[in-house]
Amino acid sequence: MSQWLTTEEWLITLGEHIRANRLEFEGGMSRQDLASLAGVSVSALANLETGQGTSLTTFVRVLRALRMEAWIDALKPSPVINPMLLLSSGKTRVRAPRKSKQGT
Repeated sequence: MSQWLTTEEWLITLGEHIRANRLEFEGGMSRQDLASLAGVSVSALANLETGQGTSLTTFVRVLRALRMEAWIDALKPSPVINPMLLLSSGKTRVRAPRKSKQGT
């Protein structure tokens, strides 16, 4: 299961996916061509593909160059309901009625 991968294993897995997408992108692309398109160095791209680590900027530039923005979108958290915004929604709160006392 991927939830048990170490950081190093994640870097290798992501790098393998990037490399596979580079080789499939428009009939295959060299590292030099992708690095140029993404605006990163060839060594930075090689580090990314081999799981040796890279900057987030390099990762995002390469994803965008490969038209893989969906990966970035998948990292965004889902919107949540803010309880404070619900308070200002215009609804007035109504207190629950008191229980009547029986026997008095």
